[in-house]
Amino acid sequence: MIEPPELMLATPTDRRFSDDDWVFERKLDGVRAMSIRDGWRPQLWSRNHKRLDDAYPELAEALAAAGGTHFITDGEIVRDGDTVFYYLFDLLSLGGIDLTGRPLRERKSILRTAFRFGGALQFAEHRDREGEAYYRYACDHGWEGLIAKRADSPYRGGRSADWLKFKCLRAQEFVVGGFTEPQGSRAGFGALIVGYHEDGVLRYAGKVGTGYDHATLRELRARMDAMAQEESPFVDKVPEPTAHWIRPELVVQVGFSEWTREGRLRHPRFGGMRTDKPPIEVVRE
Repeated sequence: MIEPPELMLATPTDRRFSDDDWVFERKLDGVRAMSIRDGWRPQLWSRNHKRLDDAYPELAEALAAAGGTHFITDGEIVRDGDTVFYYLFDLLSLGGIDLTGRPLRERKSILRTAFRFGGALQFAEHRDREGEAYYRYACDHGWEGLIAKRADSPYRGGRSADWLKFKCLRAQEFVVGGFTEPQGSRAGFGALIVGYHEDGVLRYAGKVGTGYDHATLRELRARMDAMAQEESPFVDKVPEPTAHWIRPELVVQVGFSEWTREGRLRHPRFGGMRTDKPPIEVVRE
């Protein structure tokens, strides 16, 4: 049995660019998975080298029917309702030949013809050059973002600057209803507990633990200590045993990637204080 290679990982960046030497793919919101076939039934492996083919037998069957007898691919398992798809975006080996040292564009070209795509098995399309325009399109259409990949890069396991992550961020105001204690050497507080108004009550939206400098951590903690109250201002139960509650009078700007199905913020980041909007006017946008 072939052991799964280490996955190549993208590095987050705040840069957005267009470049003839890069390709740009949609950042899929699913489960990263490598597929391996060595003459037998295809296997699916997670990022942490856990077997997934028993959990997704339909994908193993699709790989067996649409590909050859020897290959290693990289891709993402995406669920759409009750249907599961496996999007392939890289090919590490085919017919026993190692392709990891070849340029990305060549690997993707071989990948496109190595499988019969359709149904559960999908080819992850990409765009050449126009990274900035594609990024705007991605964010306008509610995608999680893009992955920018250097077109001539080999496949190397581990985090790499040859693959960059362009994440789409949404932003809106939220009301602060509490905070958590800092951990380790951090000063001030750990995270703000935030929410928004709906039908006259304050709904819990999640915790915001990044985006602060040291001065903001100390200054905000001092302000919040002066606003302490015993009861939670949220109508929802907040799953935070170390929470300190405050009067819901502070409004903050928060950037985030998306809302989860549970109505929580994904990847929230503090963007600053807002003094121009009354807390009661803060609703989910």
